[in-house]
Amino acid sequence: MGFEIEMKLSALAAAAFFSAAFALPASAAPAAPAETFPGAPGVITLSGKCAKLVVAKFDATKGCKNELASVTLVNGLVTFIFTSDGKALGFQGDGGGIKPASNGNARLPLSLVTTGVGNKMTGEVKVAGFCTFGNPYAGKPIAIECTAESKDSSFTGSFRTGGKLVKKGK
Repeated sequence: MGFEIEMKLSALAAAAFFSAAFALPASAAPAAPAETFPGAPGVITLSGKCAKLVVAKFDATKGCKNELASVTLVNGLVTFIFTSDGKALGFQGDGGGIKPASNGNARLPLSLVTTGVGNKMTGEVKVAGFCTFGNPYAGKPIAIECTAESKDSSFTGSFRTGGKLVKKGK
């Protein structure tokens, strides 16, 4: 009986030795998944440069704030909100419709453009269009570019980040 236990212990020791000797290096271990954007419900504020904000023929780029908010609702709706001179313009679509686009970007189909003053979004216009964007969590500068058209008007917003981390809120 003692010989049998000794053989089992030897086999366990050999198995431990070989698994340690041939284990994958830490760099080959699967990495933690990268944080996604727009992500879970909440608000994310990006800092950078508002490159363009145009509603119909009105160019609001000059007063456009150098922050962009990304709001994801519990129902999956995603809104990218540009602000200029105290007014807000949001490009909204169903986050479930986000698809891969070129250069590692993603594309959100738009259904509404929302408008408001301050933090209150009070108006909405049905539109067709897209927002194309990169992932700010990658640590590189990205662009968020939105273009939409209603039966009466067109809307364009373009924002570029500096690659800094984002601010999250609820």
